[in-house]
Amino acid sequence: MGIEQIIFYVFAALTLLSALMVITAKNPIQAALSLVLTFFLAAGIWLILEAEFLAITLVLVYVGAVMVLFLFVVMMLDINMAQLRAGFIRYLPVGLAVAILLAVLLVMAVGPAHFGLAQFAEPARHAADYSNVRELGRVMYTVYVYPFEIASVILLVAIIAAIALTLRRRPATKRQDPVEQIKVKRDDRLRIVKMKSESKK
Repeated sequence: MGIEQIIFYVFAALTLLSALMVITAKNPIQAALSLVLTFFLAAGIWLILEAEFLAITLVLVYVGAVMVLFLFVVMMLDINMAQLRAGFIRYLPVGLAVAILLAVLLVMAVGPAHFGLAQFAEPARHAADYSNVRELGRVMYTVYVYPFEIASVILLVAIIAAIALTLRRRPATKRQDPVEQIKVKRDDRLRIVKMKSESKK
């Protein structure tokens, strides 16, 4: 067993342990931090597989953006931990059954009988000047250029639809017009009424 396999098994074991801590932690902050650790360990596995771009993207996007949002939402919410723990115990048998089923399916799909060096040749090693980003861009914009363009058009349509749904006028919604607000003068908002003073006897 080479040093790379040892590093891979260490990272894989730590990834499974941290993922287990995500669903078993009693504190939601600890669960979110365990998920951050899981992302870092998964990025380490990507680095072992010479997928540097995916590893950096995983850290920047999920750890740097998504998990910060998760932590912000979790810290802002008032979560009832007793109710969550009660639900965890209640659905534990169902969760264990689903986990065992998924494990069996994974072994059937990528087990030693269907996935390994005996069935697939070992990937060729790349030189030190090999750029994972350049190779990914070359494949994306040559082999998969049409699916990439179709996906971009679909996302553009989704963005336009979201904007249209947000800006549509509803009769019961109160809207403000900045132009009309700027045109407002003092006399339009303030009316001074002069009254005679009255004295109490």
